[in-house]
Amino acid sequence: MQLKELSERTGVSPASIKFYLREGLLPAGRSVHATRAEYSEKHVSRLELIQALRRVVGLNLAQIRSLLRMADGGVPRLELLAAVQCTVLGLDEVSTAQGDLHTPGGDAVVRSRNWPDVPSDARNSLNAHLARMESLGVRVPGDLLDAYSRAVDAIAAVDISATTAPDDVNELIMTAAVGMHLHGQLVLKLLALAQASHAIRRYEEHA
Repeated sequence: MQLKELSERTGVSPASIKFYLREGLLPAGRSVHATRAEYSEKHVSRLELIQALRRVVGLNLAQIRSLLRMADGGVPRLELLAAVQCTVLGLDEVSTAQGDLHTPGGDAVVRSRNWPDVPSDARNSLNAHLARMESLGVRVPGDLLDAYSRAVDAIAAVDISATTAPDDVNELIMTAAVGMHLHGQLVLKLLALAQASHAIRRYEEHA
């Protein structure tokens, strides 16, 4: 298909497509003439991914470029998923030069849930958050962490089964990024409703 058809198929303007081509976010089409190129379904898939990352997830072009370069560079799937998670969820990145963060609560959660005892941005982010809560005088008892981690472990098992399925790298990033963003928001909304429901029941009983 030519540029006009690619634009019509994806709803992305020709000017935006040319911009993505110049920026390296979209691979060049197959040249058939000095001023004409043909595009494939892979270009449709990549444009749909870019639009979803921008409009649904809210990533900026620099973040999208970084993820796409990793994908096009053929990084292992686990490394790509970790990068998507870190970018989409805004995890606190801690350089390896600074060492990995540890807290008693974080280490206990890893052991109790039998999660792999390995460093990651996600683990560092959790430990940084626990340390911040402690510094603010907000207690996080072990039974609370156990209850929370048990609930999210079940949710994560469902989520990850979907994100590891696609073979196409564009579909993988789409599923993981959009899924993480929307599922994370869904969990927060459900938590808010559950908290409101418990509060209503408690205070109505005392009224």
